[in-house]
Amino acid sequence: MLRKKIQAVKELNQLMSDYYHELDDASKNDEKKVAWCSSVGPAEILRSLGFKVYFPENHSAMLGSSRMATDLIPYANAIGYSPEICSYLTADIGAYLKRVTPLSKAYPDIKSVPRPDVLVFNTNQCREVQDWFGWFANEYNVPLVGISTPRNVGEVTTSHITFIAQQMEDLIKSLEKISNNRFDLDRLKEIVSLSRECSNLWKKVLDTAANIPSPITFFDGSIHMGPAVVLRGTQQAVDYYGILLEELQNRVKNQEGAVESEHFRLYWEGMPIWGRLRHYSELFASLRACVVASTYCNSWIFSAFNENHPFRSMAKAYTELFIVRSDEYKEKYLNKMIEFFKIDGIIFHDAKTCPHNTNSRYGMPQRLEIDTKIPNLIINGDLNDLRCLSDEQSRTSIEAFIEQLEES
Repeated sequence: MLRKKIQAVKELNQLMSDYYHELDDASKNDEKKVAWCSSVGPAEILRSLGFKVYFPENHSAMLGSSRMATDLIPYANAIGYSPEICSYLTADIGAYLKRVTPLSKAYPDIKSVPRPDVLVFNTNQCREVQDWFGWFANEYNVPLVGISTPRNVGEVTTSHITFIAQQMEDLIKSLEKISNNRFDLDRLKEIVSLSRECSNLWKKVLDTAANIPSPITFFDGSIHMGPAVVLRGTQQAVDYYGILLEELQNRVKNQEGAVESEHFRLYWEGMPIWGRLRHYSELFASLRACVVASTYCNSWIFSAFNENHPFRSMAKAYTELFIVRSDEYKEKYLNKMIEFFKIDGIIFHDAKTCPHNTNSRYGMPQRLEIDTKIPNLIINGDLNDLRCLSDEQSRTSIEAFIEQLEES
C-alpha cells in the first residue's frame, strides 16, 4: 500500500522552479540583491526592501532528500566542524567546498546557489544558524546581521516581544544601505498580510488531517510545506495553498484517505529523516498506519501575524515557535495535538545532530505517556546524516510498535 498522491504537486513543482530560477537570475544581475535568511528569520522585512530571499536550510533539506548530504558532511568535518553538530550546517558547507548542489539535478541550467549580498539569521531555532551564516559571510566577504532570541521560553511576554521587535527595527538601517532601497512601512504591512494569509491556509491544510481517514500525511506535509518556508509573504504561496486546500477538502468530502484502509493514527515529533521520506511513507502505509501530523510541519503556522502591528506581531510569531519554548509548554502543546488529531501513538525522532529539535532525551516521552496513556516509540537517526540511522533496526522497531498498538 502506498500513500495517495497529491495532484497539486504539479503546481508545487512549477512554483519551486520559478522561485529558484528567479533567485538564479537575481544572483547574476548586479542591480538585484539576494539575502540569505534563516528559515524562521525576518523574511518579511527583507522582501519589503526588495531582496530576493534564499533559505540555506531549505537547500540543506534538499541535500538530505537527494541523499547527497552523507557524502558531503566529511568535507566540513575536515575543516574543523564536528560530526556531532548540525548536519544541515555541515552538509551545506560540504556542498559549497565541493561546488555541488542538488539544484543542478532538479534544474540543469542552475549551476550554483545564489551569491548573497547579506546574510540574516534568527537564533530562535538554534545558535548553529549564526555560526553557519557567519562562515559564509566570511567566505563571500558580505555583511552578517541577525536577531538573538531567548530560549526555553514559557509564556511569551511583552518584554520578549519588545526585545525582539527592537532588534528587527534595528536591522532596517543597514539593510537599506545594502539594498539601495528606502524602507516602506506600508509595503511591509502588505507582506505581513500575505504571510498571515499563507499561514492561515497552511494551518487549514494541516488541520484536514483531523478527519478520519486523514487526507494527508506528515510525509506529504514535509514536501508541501516548501512555499510556507521560502515564499511566505508572497501571493504565489497564498494561491498555492488555496489549490492544495481545495484538493484535500474534496478528499475529506469523498472520504478518501491518504493511506488505504487507515487503521492507526500516529504523530511524528522531531525532524524529518530527509533521505528516507519515501521509505518511511511506504513502511507506515504497509502497516495501515497514517502519520497524520507533526510538530515540524505545524512550526510554520504563525497565528500572531498582524499587518497593523508588523514588527511586534512578527516578533511574537517568531518567538512563539515550538523549538523556542520550555518543556512544560511543549508537553501541553503535544497534549492538545494528540487530542485534536485523535492520535494512537507517537514517534519521537532522536536526531543525532539536532538536539534543539529532539525532545526525547530528558524524559518527555515517558511523562507524556503517563499523562495521556498514548504509547510512544523513539527512533534514532538524523535529519541528513544517514550514517546515524539503521534502516533494519528502525523497521523492526516500527513493526513491533504497530503490533503493540494492535494488541492494546
